Amino acid sequence: MEVLKLATAGSVDDGKSTLIGRLLYDTKSMTDDKLEAIERTSKQKGYDYLDFSLATDGLVAEREQGITIDVAHIYFSTPSKSYIIADTPGHVEYTRNMVTGASTSQVSIILIDARKGVIEQTHRHFFINNLLRIKDVIVAINKMDLVDFSEETYNKIKADFEELMKKREYQDQTITFIPVSALKGDNVVNRSEHMSWYKGQTLLEHLEELDQKDIYNTGTPRFPVQYVIRPKTDDFHDFRGFAGKVYGGELSVGDEVIVLPSMTRSTIKDIYFYDKKYQTAPRRSSVTITLEDEVNVSRGDMLVKVGDLPTVDKQLTATISWMDGTSFIPGGKYVLQHGVNKVLAKVDAIEHKINPDYSGIEENVSALQMNDIAKVRFRLNKPIFYDKFKNHRTNGSFILIDSRTNNTAGVGFIE
Repeated sequence: MEVLKLATAGSVDDGKSTLIGRLLYDTKSMTDDKLEAIERTSKQKGYDYLDFSLATDGLVAEREQGITIDVAHIYFSTPSKSYIIADTPGHVEYTRNMVTGASTSQVSIILIDARKGVIEQTHRHFFINNLLRIKDVIVAINKMDLVDFSEETYNKIKADFEELMKKREYQDQTITFIPVSALKGDNVVNRSEHMSWYKGQTLLEHLEELDQKDIYNTGTPRFPVQYVIRPKTDDFHDFRGFAGKVYGGELSVGDEVIVLPSMTRSTIKDIYFYDKKYQTAPRRSSVTITLEDEVNVSRGDMLVKVGDLPTVDKQLTATISWMDGTSFIPGGKYVLQHGVNKVLAKVDAIEHKINPDYSGIEENVSALQMNDIAKVRFRLNKPIFYDKFKNHRTNGSFILIDSRTNNTAGVGFIE
């Protein structure tokens, strides 16, 4: 079954957790014990409605304050698709969590409170979706019940957001506007009886009709080798396969490939998935590949098609999101993990800091603090084989690890 990964974004009290709870409830994906707990807690709080935010806010601090702090992953299914939703926090101080939650998503839902309209945090949320090259963005204008389901209010917010869209760098996005009431259930799963003026799809209808080819950023195929398989059994005495996951495109039997970094050429002989052979390995499939020639291939090497070489270099420039409590400074040294490979990286320079509310850049920055986003130059102790993030989301991204604490200190998107 097709799996679709979603990320939510919205300011405090915009209703992200309530929207997700409503999706679970109306698709009958909520377990009986969870529903009973929500009903019991809602009554204890004196509510005359079900507080669906309790379906996702798992931390004690989240329940007490009524906010989302950490990234929660929620799973549900319909007859046609399985969904994984990253419920990300909306606070400015949790920008790093928003980046983390959206980094693996194909679709994003930006919530806007119909009473407040487009605010500074909306700019920030849209900037992050644009930075991460998320192709399908749903702008859910929530709490329409609190503005009497006004078409005029909806059109005003839509026009304001369209003005914001003019500032984006990444233009290859589909933006869909849907007026909803997560609390009442209007236009989430079921069509609203209060907004007959809206002729579009409900939120779930839109998600159900999304085609994979419309939401994935296509690119040239990259096959980083995770493991070399040598069974050495009687039946497979001479077998030598290379296990990994195909990113960005397809690989087929007969394709001429180059092994990086050795630049050795060969041809794909067979493609295996468990004990079955396939003619083609589609994007995002985990397979084992064998080659026609006895070439030296190790973990961390990469197979690419002839004529589709990535950049191989010891220097790179990237936009990074800094996530650590310690300052990020020029001259700092980190472990840069790019796919399977880990290399030592030194910060060459901070070119400028980027204000994610579209207010511009700050130059002459001497250090970055937690949640800062900046353009940075690195020097590496050995080459890696990478693509620009705008061309290849997987092969154009990396994480930075603090070697002293082993913490993931930042994420980077290669320019």
